[in-house]
Amino acid sequence: MKQIAILGSTGSIGRQTLAVVDALPERFGVVALAAGHNMEELAQQVSRHHPELVSVASAALASELAERLRAERLAKFPEIQHGAAGLTAVATHPDATMVVSAAVGVVGLEATYAAVKTGKQVALSNKEVLVAAGEIVMAAAREANVELLPVDSEHNAIHQCLRAGRHTEVKRLVLTASGGPFRKASLREMASATPEQALAHPNWRMGRRITIDSATLVNKGFEVIEAHWLFDMRPDQIEVVVHPQSTIHSLVEFVDGSILAQLGPTDMRMPIQYALTYPERAASNGIALDWSKLRRLDFERVSSRRFPCLRLAREALRKKGAYPCAFNAADEVAVEAFLDRRLPFAGIAEVIERVLGRTPRIKMGAISDVLAADSEARRVALEEVERVARRAAAV
Repeated sequence: MKQIAILGSTGSIGRQTLAVVDALPERFGVVALAAGHNMEELAQQVSRHHPELVSVASAALASELAERLRAERLAKFPEIQHGAAGLTAVATHPDATMVVSAAVGVVGLEATYAAVKTGKQVALSNKEVLVAAGEIVMAAAREANVELLPVDSEHNAIHQCLRAGRHTEVKRLVLTASGGPFRKASLREMASATPEQALAHPNWRMGRRITIDSATLVNKGFEVIEAHWLFDMRPDQIEVVVHPQSTIHSLVEFVDGSILAQLGPTDMRMPIQYALTYPERAASNGIALDWSKLRRLDFERVSSRRFPCLRLAREALRKKGAYPCAFNAADEVAVEAFLDRRLPFAGIAEVIERVLGRTPRIKMGAISDVLAADSEARRVALEEVERVARRAAAV
């Protein structure tokens, strides 16, 4: 039985990972869980899965969780830790054979890096790990002989398709994007878009930040950066096309002209299960593509005017160093400001571009360098949010 540790167990990916575990109880056990602030959900997970170790965001929340668990009179009471040390303890639990990295933001970076360094197999959903620290993390993975198994549907699709040929036989990777809620919107409509409109994704139900990132196509920029590191492909070998049905999750074109595509429903349990059971495949838990609804498959070029963030992501990848980290940090700050109605939708790209313009060329040699660059980029991003917001208010 494969013992699993989950970073971000109460988030969307964490909950769906546990749903996969529930569907395949003979294959998986849960040895450790890390969450942030949702103690009600975490207490239910502990009661159901009986992990040995649990970590939460703070000491106060650790006390709250302990009280909740005592009230339930559990037969098996887990060890409870908190903070960054707790996250790392979950990621490096000696009995965990796989770590699911699903914590949102750079908070999960150090713990995931520690899991890689200790030789854990990692199912990766946390984009920041490779966006902010791809060079460092992949170097550690090579040294520890660890493969990072992608959970995101696009990279998971590529991973599946690449099993059909050697690395030298690949011509290009093609990441598909739904186009989000503004695929057909005018630039004027996008400029005045509200958070409610941006959060109305046509195909997926996700967290707030990633949904906004889908509306700006920042998420595809992240995926280009991740694909570069995960699959050792040059940036010019990685393309993005708009595929509004979100049925084809990605494609791989080989040098002989053959193209393999991975199709599936818009259900994250499928790529999660693939990562957990790899290199085997297990019978699905009722997840299947409804062929009767598959009427057409459309593909469109990405509009650089409508989605400038994809260009900015490629620029950050080309420069490497602190730039991808700054790209991520600036986006997170800008998205939060947009959701709080302090920044217009078009201001997200403007803030990112301004932050990249103020980012120095720095070589990233350690995780501490990444965290320092992240902190500085957030400071600069807050300044730029205020600047753009003041200008927008004056118009």
